[in-house]
Amino acid sequence: MTSSLRFQTSLLMLVAFMGLSLASSDAGAQSASLGATGDEPLQINASDGIEWRRDEQQYIANGDARAAQGDLEVFADRLVAHYKQDAEGGTEIYRIDAVGSVIIKSPGREAFGDHGVYDIHQQVMVLTGNDLRIVSGGDVITARDSLEYWEGRQLAVARGDAIVTREDKRVYAQIISANFANNSGSDKLELDRVDAFNDVRISSNTEYATGNRGVYFVKKELATLDGNVKITQGDNQLNGDRGEVNLATGVSRLISSGNAPVQGLIIPKKNAPEEPKQP
Repeated sequence: MTSSLRFQTSLLMLVAFMGLSLASSDAGAQSASLGATGDEPLQINASDGIEWRRDEQQYIANGDARAAQGDLEVFADRLVAHYKQDAEGGTEIYRIDAVGSVIIKSPGREAFGDHGVYDIHQQVMVLTGNDLRIVSGGDVITARDSLEYWEGRQLAVARGDAIVTREDKRVYAQIISANFANNSGSDKLELDRVDAFNDVRISSNTEYATGNRGVYFVKKELATLDGNVKITQGDNQLNGDRGEVNLATGVSRLISSGNAPVQGLIIPKKNAPEEPKQP
């Protein structure tokens, strides 16, 4: 039996066993529609073929692979779909592993990484590798360790040297939780609120503030900070337990918290000494 015939036979067995609808869009591409645990079917395409591994309970797509469910698309060099028996004796896809040049697309957002694991039950993709980032309009979220992309909750979590950037404004922390909301009059999502934890730094061209925890309201360009707050503008610095920084107006203030003292260090500008008058 030739390799081509073996491949076609495997595909036919896969269709019969898993209840897939299989189509070929061109001579080198295969696609399959799988039943998944969401409300919509999972569609998988690949340019170099689709493979079924019965003993491992895996369904593998190689070469320019794409998986789509509803508005969510996952692209990678290789996709591995894991399935299991359900309570009714059928099969269900519960996880997809994405390997190499991973891109996730949904309305208004794109995420990038080297490797990804998509949990279909929870609708969350965890990305790892180099150049981890999410791009949403003019906002960019980056991380060192991992990016979690919660599709159903409209939430992204960045871990390890996480940064949110918009124009000259930056929010840095070890963990950042970014919430998205629908843009009025559009089905696209926009970054709405950023919660930052551990070693928080918020900056623009004119303001710089640090604290243990922070919340940044993106549309208002307003940040609140808690714990060991320091607000710096030029040579001046304000210290306290709670603070508020308005990056739009340039107005910053400390908020008294119980008996915690509020301190400010104001450096006066020195006038240049007058030159002695010539007689």
